Amino acid sequence: MLMTKLIAEFVGTMILIYLGDGVCANCTLTKSKGQNSGWIVITAGWAFAVGIPAYIFGGVSGAHFNPALTIALAVIGKFPASEVFPYICAQMLGAFAGAVLVWLSYLPHWEQTEDKAAKLGIFCTAPAIRNLPANFITEFLGTATLVFGILGIGIQHTAAGFGTLFVTFIIWALGLSAGGPTGYAINPARDLGPRIAHAVLPIAGKGDSDWSYALIPVLGPIAGGIVGALVFTLIF
Repeated sequence: MLMTKLIAEFVGTMILIYLGDGVCANCTLTKSKGQNSGWIVITAGWAFAVGIPAYIFGGVSGAHFNPALTIALAVIGKFPASEVFPYICAQMLGAFAGAVLVWLSYLPHWEQTEDKAAKLGIFCTAPAIRNLPANFITEFLGTATLVFGILGIGIQHTAAGFGTLFVTFIIWALGLSAGGPTGYAINPARDLGPRIAHAVLPIAGKGDSDWSYALIPVLGPIAGGIVGALVFTLIF
């Protein structure tokens, strides 16, 4: 039973990153047909990237695909503590695999793209203005809103299927409204797994993987997710 859940978390997170990092590649890489499509396309692509695997695997594993959500649910007693570490491992491996698929999908385009920072930005987030305390706050607030929203939708007994649709809207809204300062990781696996892939893959003309920033999209979402869940339990 646990293995089935872990496979669902692995494959679901892989699809999420394949589609999410994929829309960044489509809008960024030189000679891609979607080049320069803009922020609306990116935020919509990420929202659907979360929603599609959530519809597929929600009934299997709960469709976490996000260590911050997994940890937050465990903190408030809505997820077994014994399954937290296996879930996170599956999510991280799935995120890495999804990033590899993006690299393969756009294989001829990496060499054609000169901007090293743009190539890194396909795999992981970076702040528009590098101010680590402010960047942490952005990720904290975004993930707190995400987890609070997911729990709130869950208690409304939403008609079958529509709960996942509203979670998709939360992701879209966060990107549109709060995604500009940091690129809204709001998910440690979404950022760290692909960042590791960027570091190890033979991507043509890549630069460094910006490890000096890497803790922000890990710690900010974890802290924000826990606080969002705790605030929810205080209110409801």
